[in-house]
Amino acid sequence: MTSVPSYVSGTSDQPLLDDTIGANLDRTVAAHGERDALVDRASGRRWTYRQFADEVNAVAFGLVDLGVEKGDRVGIWAPNCAEWTFTQYATAKIGAILVNINPAYRTHELKYVLNQAGIRTLVAAPSFRTSDYAAMIDQVRPDCPALTDVLLIGREEWNDLVAIGRGGSVAQLEEIQDGLSADEPINIQYTSGTTGFPKGATLSHRNILNNGYFVGELCSYTAEDVICLPVPFYHCFGMVMGNLAATSHGACMVIPAPAFDPALTLEAVATERCTSLYGVPTMFIAELADPSFDSHDLSSLRTGIMAGSPCPVEVMKQVIDRMGMAEVTICYGMTETSPVSTQTRADDTLQRRVSTVGRVHPHLEVKVVDPETGETVPRGEPGEFCTRGYSVMLGYWEEPAKTAEAIDADRWMHTGDLAVMDDAGYLNITGRIKDMVIRGGENVYPREIEEFLYTHPDVVDAQVVGVPDARYGEELIAWVRLRDGAPELTAEKLREYCEGKLARYKIPRYVHVVDEFPMTITGKIRKVEMRERSVELLGLQEVAATRHA
Repeated sequence: MTSVPSYVSGTSDQPLLDDTIGANLDRTVAAHGERDALVDRASGRRWTYRQFADEVNAVAFGLVDLGVEKGDRVGIWAPNCAEWTFTQYATAKIGAILVNINPAYRTHELKYVLNQAGIRTLVAAPSFRTSDYAAMIDQVRPDCPALTDVLLIGREEWNDLVAIGRGGSVAQLEEIQDGLSADEPINIQYTSGTTGFPKGATLSHRNILNNGYFVGELCSYTAEDVICLPVPFYHCFGMVMGNLAATSHGACMVIPAPAFDPALTLEAVATERCTSLYGVPTMFIAELADPSFDSHDLSSLRTGIMAGSPCPVEVMKQVIDRMGMAEVTICYGMTETSPVSTQTRADDTLQRRVSTVGRVHPHLEVKVVDPETGETVPRGEPGEFCTRGYSVMLGYWEEPAKTAEAIDADRWMHTGDLAVMDDAGYLNITGRIKDMVIRGGENVYPREIEEFLYTHPDVVDAQVVGVPDARYGEELIAWVRLRDGAPELTAEKLREYCEGKLARYKIPRYVHVVDEFPMTITGKIRKVEMRERSVELLGLQEVAATRHA
């Protein structure tokens, strides 16, 4: 008897969208112009779809007046705010490539991204929390020759750009839009690289518009829905699964705060009568534990999305029972696939929703292969998760060799994740071939941190692995070898060294000083053994045993 292979394709009665993002937005505005499009709670501002389109067009015209052309890279470096969204759609309308920059980045990372993408124009918040973006930009600008314009949101240069844009010609913008193709690049998102520097996943209109649309379809979105988005826009989670899912259905986007705040998120859901709420498990855990939880009326909630890292079973049950999100879904994917490849459905049993990452998305193919041979494994056997279809990125920006390592000759994206497909086509993610750590929904690649740690004057060698954490899913521990005679290196001292140079989520929480690393016979570092020993060393056995979906 032949066993069934771990392969499935996603059928759908709904055809793929062949629009550009700008054309799709125009269609939504024509159908739902007077409905709410965007609510920015922090600033107390709100826009109908018609008003939203006017703001988008003003920013688009302003960028054109500044000399931005199709294919030019426009960076966005800011926490969640209305202007982030205006810039997202404005760049799409003129065919400029939006480059998302993580608000947690520091000068080391900022300079690299500005130069690697060749960013011409940078839109940025002047500051946020402890980050003085304006000062950091000034610091790196002399080393970024491609950067000609910096627009600080709320400052004179931004206000002037919008004011000039309001006088632009609609006919000119339509002419620009008519010259765009859905297959052209529109977005670059940096994923931390195993080579020490991030790689720019380059995505087209077709990639992200369709992925946002089908995420929304599987959440049964209509123009009646109101989606609360505490997840960051610089991730696909915010700008694709959130914004593009909303605008392709005429639904309303609600920004509860510039960065995640559990109480403000709950307040936004209650006040705006949100029907959908997004988050990584850490966010839902914080909301459920917030002292103000019981004072908020969450009865409007119907659905939502949990993604970004494994979902603890008990958390999922509480989200359904205490928050009323009976139709909440789990999504799985990666930036390079726009991002979603699989999703649970609203009619899936609770067991399916807490124990799998769902089934293949419409118009996509997925398979599980033997990492060594590339052969598709039988159902029930573990292997590498691969996906193919409209969602697979165009490639890594100006890195053809890295692209070829990830996408094979038949256009299959090799995710590096280990998965098991069951008889019904549901998938479980069981581990990672690569060393990526997911901390609170943030993808962290140890190699990048290791290379930075080598700059420490006392560090001879460093290896970073993930260890289980009850709050963030995973935390980082750095195993380090020190030079002879070096003073003791504590976690606190290492944090001080990294502060301001590395994004905070990349700074190891734990440090373990060793004389040597566990090695294989062939001289390779045994990171699996390091993880196991770290769990014992830190007394994390109970956390490691916690069941996740």
